[in-house]
Amino acid sequence: MQGSSRRTGTMTDVHRRFLQLLMTHGVLEEWEVKRLQKHCYKVHDCNAPVEKLEDFIHNINSVLESLYIEIKKGVTEDDGRPIYALVNLATTAISKMASDFAENELDLFRKALELIIDSETGFASSTNILNVVDQLKGKKMRKKEAEQVLQKFAQNKWLIEKEGEFTLHTRAILEMEQHIRETYPDAVKICNICHGLLIQGQSCETCGIRMHLPCVAKYFQSNSEPRCPNCNDYWPHEIPEVFDPEKERGAGLSKPSRKSLRPRQH
Repeated sequence: MQGSSRRTGTMTDVHRRFLQLLMTHGVLEEWEVKRLQKHCYKVHDCNAPVEKLEDFIHNINSVLESLYIEIKKGVTEDDGRPIYALVNLATTAISKMASDFAENELDLFRKALELIIDSETGFASSTNILNVVDQLKGKKMRKKEAEQVLQKFAQNKWLIEKEGEFTLHTRAILEMEQHIRETYPDAVKICNICHGLLIQGQSCETCGIRMHLPCVAKYFQSNSEPRCPNCNDYWPHEIPEVFDPEKERGAGLSKPSRKSLRPRQH
């Protein structure tokens, strides 16, 4: 475990309530997590100093460890917003989804996942996903029904829909990274900077390495002539902005107004 000097395994009512509420949501953005933490202190222990978020979550995780559950932090692939999700380490996320979805619905998710992983851009069109409906295991599913199931995946934060195309939600990436690496070893894409699983990002047109948009933003920050970190050729894509929580707060805690940068299709 990191940081052996930290207190471990001390769960107060504040921690317990926080965990219960996070379990209800499954996944939250960092500003929501901080707000939730403050709320739990207000309800249970308003005089106690608010513990640093990192230590607060570490304390909860040290108790959850024996249950193979963990609060994991990640960032959104399109604009680098920090996200926290409650992740089950003992089973694959698809088996975790089994309590909420029927066999044919889970198979639809697997087919969508495969199309997303195989695509160059990290997106699969709803048309392509609906075209595999007749190949699903279990009860037959009509296309209209499949459209509703895709929306349910989006509502449950397993998929994100953008203009009729679907990609994986950060929650799904956090929960499924290991499963995806093991199941699709030949199709999986890895970020050259953070070495994490990459679904959507930018790629070098010369050597083909890929980078997450938030990694691109940080790597080329204040660099007027961006060059590929691998082959040193000119980086031809628009460089996204680095996520700034202060700017976000100033915009009234809304999602960034700037349109997310989608990778170019070749």
